[in-house]
Amino acid sequence: MTGTRGGALHRELSGRQVGMIALGGAIGTGLFLGSGLAISLAGPAVVVAYLVAALVALALAYALAEMIVVHPEAGGFGAVAQRYLGPLAGFVQRWMYWAAVAVNLGSEVVAAGLYVRFWWPQLPLWLPVVVFSVVMLGINALAVRFFGEFEYWFAMIKVAAIVVFVLLGLTYVVVGLPSRPAVGFGGLVEHGGFAPNGLGSVWLALTVVTFSYLGTEAVAVAAAETRDPARSVPRAARGMVVRLLLFYVLATLIVVTIVPWQQAAGADGVEQSPFVTLFALAGVPAAAGIMNFVVLTAALSAMNTNLYVSSRMAHSLALDGFAPKWVGRVSPSGSPRNALALSAGGLAVAALVSVVSPQRAFPIMLGLALFGALVTWLLIFASHLAFRRARAGQPRPAVRLPGAPVTTVLAMAFVLAVLVTTAFTEQFDTAWKAGIPFTALLVVLYYAVRRRSSPAATGHRVEVDPQ
Repeated sequence: MTGTRGGALHRELSGRQVGMIALGGAIGTGLFLGSGLAISLAGPAVVVAYLVAALVALALAYALAEMIVVHPEAGGFGAVAQRYLGPLAGFVQRWMYWAAVAVNLGSEVVAAGLYVRFWWPQLPLWLPVVVFSVVMLGINALAVRFFGEFEYWFAMIKVAAIVVFVLLGLTYVVVGLPSRPAVGFGGLVEHGGFAPNGLGSVWLALTVVTFSYLGTEAVAVAAAETRDPARSVPRAARGMVVRLLLFYVLATLIVVTIVPWQQAAGADGVEQSPFVTLFALAGVPAAAGIMNFVVLTAALSAMNTNLYVSSRMAHSLALDGFAPKWVGRVSPSGSPRNALALSAGGLAVAALVSVVSPQRAFPIMLGLALFGALVTWLLIFASHLAFRRARAGQPRPAVRLPGAPVTTVLAMAFVLAVLVTTAFTEQFDTAWKAGIPFTALLVVLYYAVRRRSSPAATGHRVEVDPQ
């Protein structure tokens, strides 16, 4: 059923909810399970990789905030790309991002099902996958304020777990725990040196590490449904500075300080997580069970946010004539339920492939997700350059990317270099194999859609309820 507002979204997200959506999108289960792949490549020097990638993610957050404060439109960065780079860029970026998120949705819901089987190993995997899919779709079908509140508390659980881990870890390193003397920082160099596999391996680790920060861009999509985007979006971007450095860089530093990097690199399950190891040393009862609950919550949080951003991307494409009109309709509560149903179809396909063919088809889909996400970042930075040029001499937004346009160009060069490097990283070499054909397909589809649609569908229509 469509509401009387047509394609209008409602501004019902509070500032605190926007901040947690931004944080929840950038922090996934990989951190809790040890980021073993990145550590195996770089050793303790993985901390440097996380720091460098964090700076680029922060540049992205500030560039987005600068643009979205001026254009708080449905579709977020996709709408901005269309406005400043043209309709082809807006079409390709949004559909590519939608596909990338749909793949991630499938992996997250399957991961959540596996975490449940930690407690009930005989449970068929399809059962929790179906249950979580229905629950998350139900949450997203409600008014956006309910989604925001659920996501706030989902993200709060994993934030609290990281804070406790960092505090315990620093205590263990510097002072010591009961019956455990302080370990100091010697672990950073005692097991083959700080960069045991060489500097080249640190760069290779950046492909994995950058993938960890994907999701930072979610705050831009939420702006169209934020009560006060001019205030909330810049605040969320600034909050990312301290939080990304604290949660990723400091937490990873503690991991490779306390746990020998070879051991952390082999941690591929909840019970082997460095978080569990530290909590057990601190005498926390049922540490593995508690951490399993945390990673389950983290997976559901990421799934919740990705369902939200994918449905809003599809909704904005419909507003511009690049998706069927029915996708752009919203319910009386302001939820784009038809766009959500379209995203649910992508979720179903990705989840099915991840279960039926995890060894063959799913790595290709993950490669497509990585390629699409990195191309999305590139187009965000390209949009920022065009935005700055177009607005030369106009009043400055409340928040600006420091050092731009130089900062923007450097960040673009970094993302491009990481994208090229994926071709030489065994775990991500499917990115190019899947990404290039898919990009070519989207370009063909764009010209086919444009030929059918009216010539007027070249600029983004602002369809947001001002309340």
